[in-house]
Amino acid sequence: MDNEETRLLRSLLDTQHGVLTTVQLRACGFTPKAIRHHVETGQWLRVFRNVICLTNGPLNREMELQAALLYGGGAAILSHETAAQQWGMMRELAGPIHVTVPRACSAISLPPTMRHVLIRPTSLSNARIHPGVVVHRSLAIEHIGVDTEPRRTSKEDTAMDLAVAAPTAHEGAAAFVSAMTNGRVSVSAMRRKIELRRPRRYKKILLDALSMLAGGVQSVLEFRYATDVERAHGLPSGRRQAPHHVGDRVLFEDVEYSESGLIVRLDGQQFHSARNVRFRDRLRDNAAELSDRPRLVYGWQEVSRDPCGVYREVREVLVREGWTDTSYQCERCAVARSGAAQGT
Repeated sequence: MDNEETRLLRSLLDTQHGVLTTVQLRACGFTPKAIRHHVETGQWLRVFRNVICLTNGPLNREMELQAALLYGGGAAILSHETAAQQWGMMRELAGPIHVTVPRACSAISLPPTMRHVLIRPTSLSNARIHPGVVVHRSLAIEHIGVDTEPRRTSKEDTAMDLAVAAPTAHEGAAAFVSAMTNGRVSVSAMRRKIELRRPRRYKKILLDALSMLAGGVQSVLEFRYATDVERAHGLPSGRRQAPHHVGDRVLFEDVEYSESGLIVRLDGQQFHSARNVRFRDRLRDNAAELSDRPRLVYGWQEVSRDPCGVYREVREVLVREGWTDTSYQCERCAVARSGAAQGT
């Protein structure tokens, strides 16, 4: 290699985390025979066809992302679950890398890439080279990406993609709310995005979810309570994030029913400092007790697995406190009642 080729190689190694395409390697002075020799002798790793890692060790996360983008071509961007992980909308998973490419791109989804044990022996923990790639296509790819490092779909497009990819409208709405709240996406920005890029399905329920977010819903747990407990059973819609003055502090209750004074707390304390949560909850408990207000507390397990049981408890307290019952059983209630009858 001459000096210019050496400088180019060093620059690509730095900017692409040691992962290059075969076209780039040839531009750096490596012949196809030399590239093949480095791979076959185990000095380099062939991550995908025409994508080479210039090391034999395990790929870190940056290298896995870079390899997927190089495989998808120059216009590829991270999207869906992978973009959500990069934005902090969800925890990092060990699954494949999701990329979006132009509609005409020939790249297809690929399973995990494994080492060829005949080239160089390796431990089982080091047998996988890459977790694989899931390829999505878009006609609007020029308008959905942002210039981050590495490049990815915008927060608004990421939240929408997660929602539209869900198998049902209800799951899509939950994924949408989770992505928006965890990613701190503004409701107004998402409304503009939906006007510009109409989702191919679930538009009505996504707009409904936006209205709930604008009305004070701040987590997917609160969304599930509003849809699966309140709306599904005809309960009144409680006031979200109701402020209460406790001494010189203002504390907020997740849901408060003005008809009865009932407070429903949705416990997401695993996302907060346990010490701060305990102190805050003690203040709220004491204030509620002094004001003679009833309160119920539910977590993710109760709301997601048994919303009908939560409904029955909330309804019982509301009626006890003077609410005129206008609720009704949902389809899930009927199925549970039928199953219980068959078991007797």
